[in-house]
Formats: sequence, C-alpha cells, structure tokens
Amino acid sequence: MDYRELSPDREFLARLETGADWREEIESLAVEEDVDAAWFNAMGAVQDAVVWFYDQQEGEYESVEFEEPLEVAACVGNVSILDGERFAHTHAVLSRPSGQALAGHLDAGTVFAGEVYMRTFEEPLERTHHEETDLDLWL
Repeated sequence: MDYRELSPDREFLARLETGADWREEIESLAVEEDVDAAWFNAMGAVQDAVVWFYDQQEGEYESVEFEEPLEVAACVGNVSILDGERFAHTHAVLSRPSGQALAGHLDAGTVFAGEVYMRTFEEPLERTHHEETDLDLWL
C-alpha cells in the first residue's frame, strides 16, 4: 500500500450547468479555484453518458455509450494533475427508469441537473504511470 497524509483545505458546493459536460464542469471548478487535489461526491441526472470499463487483461478502456436520460444515483471521484492538466477521475452509478443500474468510469455525460460537493487538499497530487496496472495513478 502506498499512502500519505493530506491536509484538508477548502470545501465547495456547486451546481453543474444544464447542457454542459459532467466531468468537464468538475474540472472547470478545479481550474477556476486553482485546485490540484480534491475528493468529490455528486448526484443528479444526465441526458446521455459515456461510461468506461477497464479491461484488466487487455490493459485498455472499453467505452459504452448511453443515448438516454439517466439518474446519477451516486458519483464519486478525485481531482489530481494528469499530464500537467487538472483531471477529474469520475466514477458513477447511473440508473434507468426501470431501476436498472449502470456503473463505471464516467468519461462524459450531458448534465440535466447536477450537484457537487468538493473537498480540496493543500498538497497537490499528480498521477504517474503505474507499471503493474498500466494505469496513471496518484501518489
């Protein structure tokens, strides 16, 4: 296990703009407030979504597109620096009207309504390549 102690800094509540991209809205908040490390939770609804699943055997993300309205029943993620840019690593549980759940790495989604709580940290976190998983991980 690799870990380090972080000092909490600031907290934000944000309403995502209808019609904007879900993940890009979170990254915009980080850019506007000069946040290099944070943890966030969110909920709401999207008009469509692109969800990724990481194929551990192939070492590649598989993309699934949903062209339908979905509830964002739960969304959790973190903000860190990836290739010199702020990146919102975003996972979500989405649901259809039937209650069927869809989940994975939320790459994109058109916001219908969204609310975000973000807690920032004083210390920046930067993602670097992790040889064993072939992923860019923080710490």
